[in-house]
Amino acid sequence: MSGPARDTIRLHPKDNVVIALRDLPDGTGVEGAVLPAPVSRGHKIAVAAIRAGQVVRRYGQIIGAAKLDIAPGDHVHVHNLGMGTHQQDYAFASQNDPLPAIDGARVFQGYHRADGKVGTRNYIGILTTVNCSGSVARFIAEAAEKSGLLDAFPNVDGIVPIVHGTGCGMSMRNEGYASLFRTLSGYAQHPNFAGILLIGLGCEVMQLSDLVGGRPIRADGALRYMTIQSEGGTRKTITRGLEELRGIAAQANQAMRAPAPVSELTVGLQCGGSDGYSGITANPALGHASDLLVRHGGTTILSETSEIYGAEHLLTRRAESRAIGEALIDRIRWWEDYTERNGGEMDNNPSPGNKRGGLTTILEKSLGAVAKGGTAPLRGVYKFGEIVDRKGFVFMDSPGFDPCSVTGQIASGSNLIVFTTGRGSVSGYQPTPCIKLATNSEMYARMAEDMDLNCGDIVSDGVSIEDKGRALFELLIRVASSEHTKSEELGFGGVEFVPWQIGAVM
Repeated sequence: MSGPARDTIRLHPKDNVVIALRDLPDGTGVEGAVLPAPVSRGHKIAVAAIRAGQVVRRYGQIIGAAKLDIAPGDHVHVHNLGMGTHQQDYAFASQNDPLPAIDGARVFQGYHRADGKVGTRNYIGILTTVNCSGSVARFIAEAAEKSGLLDAFPNVDGIVPIVHGTGCGMSMRNEGYASLFRTLSGYAQHPNFAGILLIGLGCEVMQLSDLVGGRPIRADGALRYMTIQSEGGTRKTITRGLEELRGIAAQANQAMRAPAPVSELTVGLQCGGSDGYSGITANPALGHASDLLVRHGGTTILSETSEIYGAEHLLTRRAESRAIGEALIDRIRWWEDYTERNGGEMDNNPSPGNKRGGLTTILEKSLGAVAKGGTAPLRGVYKFGEIVDRKGFVFMDSPGFDPCSVTGQIASGSNLIVFTTGRGSVSGYQPTPCIKLATNSEMYARMAEDMDLNCGDIVSDGVSIEDKGRALFELLIRVASSEHTKSEELGFGGVEFVPWQIGAVM
């Protein structure tokens, strides 16, 4: 999008709605019609007569069906637009042409690990197997900070206690256990951790011995572990934990940043608090940056399965093979069953905040969300927290709940997160830096201390999506090389580790 700002935008020639680009009062003329009532920025306006039952299109795609007759100029939203029935043509692997590679190596300054991965940060993690060891993990981290343990180790970015609310009261043979196992294993191996102290209680379902299992979780050997019961209680565990942290820190302090190709970046693509601008500004700008990274040999991970629902056909067409496309549809079908047996609905989105921002149906929200993934072929579909083992654009199954989805992406190997938001978001995800993109200039001005990049100027100032995507790509390299994000400066990351709890709590 380029050129001067205007009142509305039609996103595709087939669309029978336009999007308001500012708050429009009643009486405003829009494509030959006159607004009978005010319409807020980001909301939809009919530009043709739409009969009850007729489909409504945005981005050239169906976003629902009219619940009653809609006249030109009418506000189109929850009062007159519903899901309707929809069927998708998956056209597996029909639009999967590879993007041309970009010659000329771009590099960032990263931490080279023994297993060949490259970190963007150099933290020490205190990882817990179960909720019961969470407080002790925090006690150890607090004791380390009070004692100035890291003062002698300037190359260490900090100590991160990774605590959660599960690990016991669960079956050892179901999806929930497997998901948690993958998540903890992924964090233990993450390249943004220079070393890990793993702490269990001792009697939990998620046994420390099963996680360690006689296998080298970390090629550098920088993993120490203990249980509170074996150590003799809280105080003794804290004392031993501090001793272990000193040893890990001495090893971690030897790590120094060195040039690495940007192909070693793995970026988790996220959106939260979306609005009517998300699919117009920040998400397509992120999609362009994603394509640039893929063209340089890097990896990007799209997730939030419940928030691509209704737009999955755009991804199956880009699948590198029919099998990859079918793997994505298998996850969609799993979600349909999962929500039904738990009394939910796949179309229970958008949230109240999304609706206030102009989004009406999950179909509309999903079409905008998929834009984060650019145009590159889909090279793989992974389970939650499963290690991503191929370069390029991939999908990882997850809920739409942002902290949970990001937790899975980090476990899968993301060493950067990019998060677009229209309503505003305050969160961060240690050990992985999170870059926040504002979809509109008004929110960016209001929450500038939490936002890293404004994409609202795509609408307000006519900045092109491509130029914004290139600016974001350069920001990715700077943050990967040590530049702090707003969420890092504010100290976020203490409560955002949220493993996906699937199955009965017993």
